[in-house]
Amino acid sequence: QVQLVESGGGLVQFGGSLRLSCAASGRTFSINAMGWFRQAPGKEREFVASIRWGGASTYYADSVKGRFTISKDNVKNTVYLQMNSLKPEDTAVYYCAAKRSGGYLDIRSNTYESWGQGTQVTVSS
Repeated sequence: QVQLVESGGGLVQFGGSLRLSCAASGRTFSINAMGWFRQAPGKEREFVASIRWGGASTYYADSVKGRFTISKDNVKNTVYLQMNSLKPEDTAVYYCAAKRSGGYLDIRSNTYESWGQGTQVTVSS
């Protein structure tokens, strides 16, 4: 079992930046990939970015490509999401997730077994 705890959310103005962190604990050796998802009020949870745990390969949703960067620190067992040029439509609860298999390119949320509690990101206009 892998436990995930997110931090770093908050209120930011249009065009601003935030960095989210996700600390993993437990059976971290079993992690194959990690990802970030988000869910806005009244909308389904959507994929944001993913990263291969054993390497540096990354994948992004088109809506965040060029603005968001996912990275990791394997020593600290932590994944980050640097969010720049934030827009009001980025407002959502952001969740990190981990999977044991399937790879970072499979962005379906049901392929991830472990989830954090979520952190709110609000972008004001």
